Amino acid sequence: MSSTLYSTAENPAGSLSQRIHFQRLHGARGPIGTITGIAIAAAILIAVGDAFGVLISNTDSAAPAGVYCVVSGKFHRGDLVAACLPIWIAQQGLARGYLRTGACPGDAEPVGKIVGALPGDIVEIEPAWIGVNGMRFKRSVVAERDSAGRALPHVAWGSHRVQAGEVWLFGLNDRRSWDSRYFGPVPLANVRGQIKPVVVW
Repeated sequence: MSSTLYSTAENPAGSLSQRIHFQRLHGARGPIGTITGIAIAAAILIAVGDAFGVLISNTDSAAPAGVYCVVSGKFHRGDLVAACLPIWIAQQGLARGYLRTGACPGDAEPVGKIVGALPGDIVEIEPAWIGVNGMRFKRSVVAERDSAGRALPHVAWGSHRVQAGEVWLFGLNDRRSWDSRYFGPVPLANVRGQIKPVVVW
């Protein structure tokens, strides 16, 4: 038995710097002025977004690129959420270029992922698929190498019961998604809340 965990756009979301393109910055002279203007605008957008609970796209996301509002409160299996990865995981993501810098502990950006499993669920990790509570998910193969050809560590094969205070996060719409297949569960407390689209592109 198989299923899709959720339905979103196929295109992975990029980082703020990858998605915002300025055709012209009025008043800027030469390439140094342009670069400085872009850096200042990006910093302002990130600061405003963090202050008001808004995410402007993100790297390795389970959602289309766009502007999202972080909504606090309860979330359920299948919900799209923003989460900070534990520092040791975030440091791996930063070192390999899977994440960009951001406001989470360890100076990493939050990830946008789908809640795949909650406490008490059984997660099965196999080379060709993953499953939750006996339901196998399409397009859930565990990659051996990343897009740069580097070996990609993963969670041990077999069944894993989700412990109290844990959540497994997936991004199965994107075959390049770096998610709980590779780094395992994250603390429930690290989930900032659901993310709702304001505008996507």
